[in-house]
Amino acid sequence: MSGKRTALTDKRYVVPFILITTLFFLWGFARAILDVLNKHFQDELHISIAQSSLIQVTTYLGYFLMAIPAGMFINRFGYRRGVVFGLTVFGIGALSFIPGAQMGTFYAFLAALFVIGCGLVFLETAANPYATELGPEATASSRLNLSQTFNGMGCFLATFIVGQFLFRTDGTSGDVTVPYTVMGIVVFAVAVVFSFVKLPEIAHDDDGTSVQGLKGIRELMHHKWFVFGLLALLAYEVAEISINSYFVNYVTGNGWMDKNMASVVISLALVIFMAGRFVGSFIMRYMRDAQLLLICAIGTVCCMLLVLANLGKYSVYVLMLNYLFEAIMFPTVFSLALRGLGNLTKSASSLLMMTPVGGCGFLLMGLMADYTGNLSIPFIIPLIGYAIVAAFAFAYRKRK
Repeated sequence: MSGKRTALTDKRYVVPFILITTLFFLWGFARAILDVLNKHFQDELHISIAQSSLIQVTTYLGYFLMAIPAGMFINRFGYRRGVVFGLTVFGIGALSFIPGAQMGTFYAFLAALFVIGCGLVFLETAANPYATELGPEATASSRLNLSQTFNGMGCFLATFIVGQFLFRTDGTSGDVTVPYTVMGIVVFAVAVVFSFVKLPEIAHDDDGTSVQGLKGIRELMHHKWFVFGLLALLAYEVAEISINSYFVNYVTGNGWMDKNMASVVISLALVIFMAGRFVGSFIMRYMRDAQLLLICAIGTVCCMLLVLANLGKYSVYVLMLNYLFEAIMFPTVFSLALRGLGNLTKSASSLLMMTPVGGCGFLLMGLMADYTGNLSIPFIIPLIGYAIVAAFAFAYRKRK
């Protein structure tokens, strides 16, 4: 650990950094709703855990299919237009829940969620690398962790507010179109704001030799630390999204609490997650980011082993501790994977934003739970994911 403190960002980038950080809240809110939507659809539409996992599969399929087009769009038109386009698509998808409810079929909602996923990938492909570049390279991980703290805030508010709305204490259920309609209106309002603000484009010394499209992707495959980071980020997404989506099913299926209380508990877990990112951002100004990543990755592996040991109700506390350890993983792996890529940064970001397709790992957890009847065994999936992140951190900390 070093006692020297490095500036988080430059004064000229303070306003752009604040504006871009608001986007982290929005997509955190949109993604976290899925964690309570699973149980809601299972009860309302009488479908299994594996069937409800199509919610995650459909949404994150949008990430996988649109990540590279998003990167090409941002390469050509810049970060600001990428943000505005993403917000517009996001808003359309959210408001599509209104006609979806009129149709009354599960597949209509899946179509709306796919559109939302396509919009979110534009936001994340633009905002994540942009946040890393708004200041010194040495504090890129710290800066992205701070922005991602607001992502955690969005996650917490989504699971708490929407969870309380859908899982009411009187046994009734709220109309799922209400939160999505409100969200769509807010997103369009933010799109209007970004249509008129100016965001500085970050220039690199080698921008004149910029390579894009398939050529850029091929060149990226020769950067071993980027490829390793891409694998680690995919592994993390499999673990994190799967646990979030499985949480309510896990605690209610074991009879430890009802749906309403489960939505409160996962909201508290996401508060811990948000706090972990804030504290991690501070620590990284004094400690090497890869070193902290390794410590946290080992913590998550230990947590998963304890959950697999089936500690009964105490497993809930272990899962909540896991949220603290995993908090810094996405922004830290993301920034480490981008480090030193220069003119390849935007193309690299688009590939990294394909990794939320790892959310489809919840399908594997659902199938394992339905097939075995054991709600603890599926945690093997996130255990493997965290182990890969630990391997990346262990190798990267030795990099000069």
